[in-house]
Amino acid sequence: MSEQLAIASIDAHGIARITMNRPEVSNAFNNESLDLICHQMAQLNTNEAVRVIIITGAGKNFCAGADLNMMRSAANATAAENQDDARRLTSMLESFYHSPKPTIALVNGAALGGAIGIMAACDIVIAAQEAFYGLTEARIGLIPGVISPFVLEAIGARQARRFFLTGERFDGETAQSIGLVHKLTPLSNLEATLAQTLKDIISCGPEALTKSKDLIRAVAGKQINDETREETAHRIAERRASKEGQEGMNAFLEKRAPSWVTKVGT
Repeated sequence: MSEQLAIASIDAHGIARITMNRPEVSNAFNNESLDLICHQMAQLNTNEAVRVIIITGAGKNFCAGADLNMMRSAANATAAENQDDARRLTSMLESFYHSPKPTIALVNGAALGGAIGIMAACDIVIAAQEAFYGLTEARIGLIPGVISPFVLEAIGARQARRFFLTGERFDGETAQSIGLVHKLTPLSNLEATLAQTLKDIISCGPEALTKSKDLIRAVAGKQINDETREETAHRIAERRASKEGQEGMNAFLEKRAPSWVTKVGT
């Protein structure tokens, strides 16, 4: 696989960045780039030095979804081969969704089709106001099958009914209003907005961030009952007794920075 289809880097503060690097096709992904990103994510997810993982696109666009040549070849592929191709995308999305690290989609331009799945799979989405979006699969006779669980969790079934069925393009304000985008900022301010978000994340305990993600998965959608109360009480009691929890509480009482805090440059 070509290491240039997606470029992974880690800075001195443990900030990892994957840049989808096919600007000539608006960073559309093919099987090779999907496999590469999965490989990169497997390494980053298990690297203790990594604090945060960012995914963005090279050039003017974030990602145009699946490569047209890949979709064209799918028409002549067997059902089993098409199933394998779909699993590649699922694996890539799950590598972000289930990452023990905070994940950020830094949307620098257009995001279409499968790119919406990447955004939905990430914990935080920071987007340029100039970017536009579209769940355009139905316009070419397809459906947003693989990305649908992630997108439905992000925007809900009611909004999905509109955008899955119209294939319309929509702007950043709409993306933010339906819950797809968290922070919207001019393109010229995108990196500065990212830097502030990174500063906030780095101020939190690394283990607490992982445990917070676990907590969301454990509690989301559940009724508030005796089982939920016991589960959440156990989780906070465990964190209070942990080394990181003790360090954080002591630092707060002593009015000092906890040991995990580092300065994040812009």
